[in-house]
Amino acid sequence: MPLLNDAADSDLPREKIYKYGAEALSNAELMAIFLSSGIVGRNVIEVAGDLLKKYGGLQELGRLPVAEYMNNKGIGLAKACKLAAAFELGSRLKKETRQAIPLNSPELIYDHFSHQMGNLPHESALVVTVDTRLMHTSTTTISSGSVNETSAHPREILRPVITRNAYAFILIHNHPSGDPSPSRADHRITQNLLEAARIMQIRFLDHVIMGRPAAGRAPYFSFRSSGTISD
Repeated sequence: MPLLNDAADSDLPREKIYKYGAEALSNAELMAIFLSSGIVGRNVIEVAGDLLKKYGGLQELGRLPVAEYMNNKGIGLAKACKLAAAFELGSRLKKETRQAIPLNSPELIYDHFSHQMGNLPHESALVVTVDTRLMHTSTTTISSGSVNETSAHPREILRPVITRNAYAFILIHNHPSGDPSPSRADHRITQNLLEAARIMQIRFLDHVIMGRPAAGRAPYFSFRSSGTISD
C-alpha cells in the first residue's frame, strides 16, 4: 500500500469509510473521496484540507460556483462538478427532512433552511407555507438577487399562500454578509406584510433572516421572537 504522502487517489478514505462508516471520517477525508486524487507534493486529503482552510469550512465551500473550485490547482471540471453535486445533495437532504418536522420555532426554521440559504452568494427570499400542524407544504422563491420593498411586496409574498390555500406562511431571507441583524427596510417589509396578512386574514408565522454563526450573536433573526409578530 502506498504511503499517505504518495497516495494518488482516495483509497485510504474509502477503506476507512468501509470499515468504520462515513461518520468516522473527517471533513477533509470525506471531500477526498469526491476529489479522488491529489497533486504533486500534496496527497488528496491534504488538497481537501487546503480547500477547507482557504475558504473557511464546508459552509463557505458550499457557496462556491463550479468555476471557483476550478481556480484551485489540480481541480478541473470533473472534480469541481463532483464537489458541487455533493453539496447540492446535502441541501436536498435538508429539504426532505423538512417534511417530517413542524416548523414551530425559529431555531427549527433556521436548521431546515440554513444550508439552502447560507450557500447563496446573493440575497434571496422564500415564502414557506405550512398546514395546520405547521408542517412544511411548499417553498416559493419570490426574490433572487436583492430583497427590497419592491421585490418583496406583500402581493408577491401572499400570492403563493393564497393560491395554495395555505393555513399559514413564513417569510425567510438571507444576508450574504452573515450578519442577520434586520435593516430598516426589513422592518418596513415586515410591518407592511403584517398589515396585508391581517386584512386578508392569513396567519403570518414569522419573518426569519438567515445569517451565519459568529461569536456573540445568533445565526438568525426572528421577528416573532423579537415581539414584532404575535398572534
